[in-house]
Amino acid sequence: MANGWTSERRARQAERIHEWRPWERASGPKTEAGKAVVARNAWKGGMRQVMRELGQALSKQRDSLDTF
Repeated sequence: MANGWTSERRARQAERIHEWRPWERASGPKTEAGKAVVARNAWKGGMRQVMRELGQALSKQRDSLDTF
């Protein structure tokens, strides 16, 4: 593989992570700055692109109405 991870290495790492179970000890952000960062996580999943396209469509519609 290009990144050096073989399928065996990936499986071994997945097994180790399942043994460690780090998600059980995660407590989330404590500071206001950290909470603000986490609040923007939804934008990473494509919502940013959807909102950008919606804004562009609305701008075009508004511009077409201004020409009358």
